[in-house]
Amino acid sequence: QLQIVESGGGLVQPGGSLRLSCTALNLRYYYIGWFRQAPGKEREGVSYISSSGGSTHYGDSVKGRFTISRENARDTVYLQMNNLKVEDTAVYYCAADSVYGTLSPKEYDYWGQGTQVTVSS
Repeated sequence: QLQIVESGGGLVQPGGSLRLSCTALNLRYYYIGWFRQAPGKEREGVSYISSSGGSTHYGDSVKGRFTISRENARDTVYLQMNNLKVEDTAVYYCAADSVYGTLSPKEYDYWGQGTQVTVSS
């Protein structure tokens, strides 16, 4: 079991930026996905990254604006969010899987508790 902790959420104006962090002991050995869930919507896959960091993928709604990366020496994965839109407002979750990565939340083994991102003027 992993105890995953997300941080970095907050309130930002449209067009602004935030960087989310995801940490856990031995996180370096897992595929990591970022997901989000807005009020009244289903949980949506945002991005994922391989354990080595060599492979990344993004959902269409964030492609070109968000960047996923990892610093395995610190067991940390980041989600850099630029040019934020009101539609990005959601609770953002970090999830880990031992063998694969997808944008489907049902495939992941371990989840953090989420961090709130609010984009508002």
